[in-house]
This record gives sequence, C-alpha cells and structure tokens, in this order.
Amino acid sequence: MRWEDFRTSSNVEDRRGMGMAGGGGLGIGAMVILGLVGWALGIDPRILIGGAEMMTGGGSGYQQQQQGRQGAPQDEAGRFASAILGNTEDVWNTVFPQQVNRQYQAPKLVLFSDATRSGCGGAQSAMGPFYCPLDQTVYIDLSFFQEMQRRFRAGGDFAYAYVLAHEVGHHVENQLGILPRVQERQQQVSRTEGNQLSVRVELMADCLAGVWAHHSDQRWKSLEQGDIEEAIRAAEAIGDDRLQKQSQGRVMPDSFTHGSSEQRVRWLTTGLKSGTIQSCDTFRASRL
Repeated sequence: MRWEDFRTSSNVEDRRGMGMAGGGGLGIGAMVILGLVGWALGIDPRILIGGAEMMTGGGSGYQQQQQGRQGAPQDEAGRFASAILGNTEDVWNTVFPQQVNRQYQAPKLVLFSDATRSGCGGAQSAMGPFYCPLDQTVYIDLSFFQEMQRRFRAGGDFAYAYVLAHEVGHHVENQLGILPRVQERQQQVSRTEGNQLSVRVELMADCLAGVWAHHSDQRWKSLEQGDIEEAIRAAEAIGDDRLQKQSQGRVMPDSFTHGSSEQRVRWLTTGLKSGTIQSCDTFRASRL
C-alpha cells in the first residue's frame, strides 16, 4: 500500500509507555471475557453488551488520565497509524457531505501500550483495537499488528489499514446516529437478538472500511497488487466462526457478535466495489 505520501493526522495522542493512570477498571476475569469478544476488532465490547462503567455514570476517573504526546509520532508504526487516520479524514471529509449531506467530524486516535484509560473505562491490549463512542476515540496498541501476523498470518500494510479503517467505520456509524440506537435497542431484546444487532454494526463497519479504500484508491492510487487479498485474509481470519473454532473447537452462530468470515469478506468487498455509504446498510439488508 502506498501510504507514505498520505497526510498525517494531528488527531493522534501517543500514550505508549505511559501505563494506566488511576487504576480501577475491570477485574482480570472480566478482561479475559471481554478480550475474547473484542479481539475480532470493533466497538469497545462493553458498549455493545451494555456493561460500560460510564454508561451508568461511573468511570469519571478518565478525566484524570495523563495526556500523551499530541500529533503525528515520529516512529514508523506511529507515522503509519497517523497517515492512515489522516487519509480516512480526507476521504470522509469529502464523501460524508456528498452522500449524506452532513459535515464529518473526525475521531481521535489514541496509541497505547499494555493498558490505558478510555471514555468507556479501562482498556488493555488483550481487548484488541476498539472504538469508544462515548469519547469518539479509537484505541489501539500497535503491537496488535504483529499479533495479526503471528496469530492469524494476516499481515501487510493494507490489512493493518483495514483494521484502523474499520474502527473509523464505527465512528461514521456514530456520526450517523446508528450506535446509540443500537445500544438502546440491545437493552430491550434478548441476548441472541442483541448479538445479531452487534453483527450488523460490525459488518457495516467492514463495508465502510471498504468505502474508504475505494475512494482512497481512486484519488491517491493507494492500492498495490495483492493489497485487497491482504485485507480479505484479515477479514477471514477474524470471523466469529473461525475464532470460535480455534478457541473452543465448535461454532455457535447464536453467539456471533462480529459476523462469519464469509460475511466479513463479503461486506468489505461490497464497500470496496460500491464506494457508497448506502450500500453498507446492513440493517435493511435481506441477507447479512
């Protein structure tokens, strides 16, 4: 992927090496459970299962989190993340007004190592990358990219960019008002129905990541041969069916929260081909 010429974003806070301020947060058992949910990429899992501390007024300690370094980092991994975020800003600043007649407000990106605080409570690397809608921020420990290569054999610049673009896709959903409506609905339905809503949210974010890539390639010729295959391998690797098979030896579709490998690849591809937000409406789609 040709990312070196992308504009780097100033909406980056680098907390790597700073650790967790304020303590508190979840116990180790809860973190293990949430890690299994969140590892497949997505919204902070505490939001979609209705358990975020701050959703009930707690978590005020976030305000005391020490501030990290602001602006684009100088190391290669940090510059890559900042450049991808900057490119998503440039794409969505154009596409959002054109397609939904609204101005786009960019999210913030926090880079951390091991653990930090988020607007949704404590965050740990084991949770994987996530978007917290309460502070409109994407959180990622960049060592996740190494884990993608080691655990899933799903490496490559465009695969890593897909991860970040998926999280920004959740921010687009939040800007559209989808996330609060889903969270409210999940509190009213059964766990199985709530999981199905979560799947729709995640597949839409996959599709929106494809929309970003479509426009980035059209304007900047950013994709190189093999890039799309990289992203497809990553999407396949983090399907609920694949992860469940690896972790517990069997597949339980009623417990899916992110979608199967086939679904994730299909919706990513839908966005790549169409380039439209409208094509990503998983809530009206007859087939997920």
